[in-house]
Amino acid sequence: MPGLTTLLFDVDGTLAETEEVHRQAFNKAFAQAGLDWQWSPDRYRELLAVTGGKERIRHFIERHVPDFEPPMNLDEYIAGLHAAKTDIYTRMVETGQVPLRPGVRRLLEEARRAGLRLGIATTTTPANVTALLRSSLAPDAMDWFDVIAAGGVVPAKKPAPDIYIHAMQLMGVSPDECLAFEDSENGVRSAKAAGLRTLVTVSDYTRGQDFSDADLVVDQLGEPGAPARVLAGDLDGYDYISVDALRRRFDG
Repeated sequence: MPGLTTLLFDVDGTLAETEEVHRQAFNKAFAQAGLDWQWSPDRYRELLAVTGGKERIRHFIERHVPDFEPPMNLDEYIAGLHAAKTDIYTRMVETGQVPLRPGVRRLLEEARRAGLRLGIATTTTPANVTALLRSSLAPDAMDWFDVIAAGGVVPAKKPAPDIYIHAMQLMGVSPDECLAFEDSENGVRSAKAAGLRTLVTVSDYTRGQDFSDADLVVDQLGEPGAPARVLAGDLDGYDYISVDALRRRFDG
């Protein structure tokens, strides 16, 4: 079995606590369109069971406002709403409102020095990924990753395994040399269905979800002097998620 060569990262909730900003952006897009829809934190937590922004809007309409009559074709209307929301979100991120989660920058820098390959596997739109990486990580952060698989590049979104399979195919790697980083139950289901070992960093909007299939669950990646708390699995005596800890836990 090959050793650990590749780290694959989800974005929203994993690299940064983005979901609250997404929620606010959806509400601003609705108001901008003259709609009285307001997604509360509890409603948004419920809607996060549906993966993908356009899919989430459609689910909301079908479930909560079934009598809504759009001024045009529903698919086009949802696409327009989502495009407006993406524009609002990226502008919010570009102002520096979304810092990376603890340990993310350190681990990415460590992994690059250690020669590990990095990839992104997310259902969020490419524009969202670009805005976050450039604003919160580094201006050249897009170049840190061998592959950024994002948005609708595959037929089915998480919990389907398609996005991870696509990323691995582009990188020419096999599941047994990769580790996926996720924050949600749908993300874990996606990664495991692709044959990947999976590390979960629980986020604000995913606490209480079922992570029983994950290989390791922590509250955050942690930093020296600010340890990660292990919620399930074993960190083999390490205080935070480092390349050494990952190799000890997942190599071979």
